[in-house]
Amino acid sequence: MDLISTVVLACGLAMDAFAVSISSSITLKEIKWKHALKFGLFFGVFQAGMPLIGWLAGIGFRELIQGIDHWIAFGLLGLIGGKMIWESFKDCDTPGNNPLKLPVLLSLSVATSIDALAAGVSFGLLKLNIIMVITVIGVVTFALSTIGARIGYRLGCHFRERVELIGGIILIGIGIKIVIEHLVNKI
Repeated sequence: MDLISTVVLACGLAMDAFAVSISSSITLKEIKWKHALKFGLFFGVFQAGMPLIGWLAGIGFRELIQGIDHWIAFGLLGLIGGKMIWESFKDCDTPGNNPLKLPVLLSLSVATSIDALAAGVSFGLLKLNIIMVITVIGVVTFALSTIGARIGYRLGCHFRERVELIGGIILIGIGIKIVIEHLVNKI
């Protein structure tokens, strides 16, 4: 796989992390560059690490997780999105779900990188330079997630009223998309 193909693959894998960065940061009252970089770091590390795990695990693990990976992603995104929707109906002064807290950020990172785990299994079959591939995936995801966090914050500054509701719906939508893609590919 050449560098251009690897960057295109990395962009495809990073789109969920990019969308989640936007929808998560949209709810924050303030986001500094260090916060945006935190999104980028977590999503980038998980997007790079999961293909490595998949690559190391090989074909046996693929068959084990392939049947449930979409449900894991859907469950995590659904729980977090549902909580965001629930909190959107609380008073504005009530503190909401902080996507920068470690448990939330870890859940989001895992949920958005499960497809990268499955992709990693195929990397072993293709005899790719795994170090180059995961480095590109990690860097691209880091950059897009950091930019997404800044975009989401800017949107939140202008549309704060029901933005947490929209963010929750987006997260649940991403989870549904993952399940539908899996079910369609199974047919």
